[in-house]
Amino acid sequence: MPVQPEPSEHRAGPLLDHLARRMRLRAESVLAPFDLRPRHLVALTVLRAGGGISQQALASTLEMDGTNIVGLLNHLEAGGLVERRRSPADRRRHVVEITDAGAKRLNEAECALSTAEDEVLTALDPAERESLYELLRRATTGAGANEITCAGAGEITCAGAELPDDPAC
Repeated sequence: MPVQPEPSEHRAGPLLDHLARRMRLRAESVLAPFDLRPRHLVALTVLRAGGGISQQALASTLEMDGTNIVGLLNHLEAGGLVERRRSPADRRRHVVEITDAGAKRLNEAECALSTAEDEVLTALDPAERESLYELLRRATTGAGANEITCAGAGEITCAGAELPDDPAC
């Protein structure tokens, strides 16, 4: 017979799943005018933080297979947001870098996302949001997790951002 949890035991999984679903739906709607999806944003964030990295290393960091990373990069490259070049050290490998246009689009998208996050997390005050961020950061960088560093994530500047139909910034 399975062990029944005590009524006082709280399980975070279902709540995290529900919150993630709400955030993902809201994020997709605010990112659509930028022709970006959340996975594009994560890739651009990794590239901004790490500079030029190999396509293979990016796939590993994002936990994506080679076919999917090629499709993702094709989309970003077509928009002028990333650039792929052959590695001078190993011509079989591609090095991927975020472009200036990509960094600008990423900043604008982050500003739009901050509005979406405010809507989803409206019940939390700023200190609680910071605590939530720190707890989630620790949970995602625990044993066995790939760490994705968001350089400057707390220093997003929205001034001058060109947000389509979104005066939030």
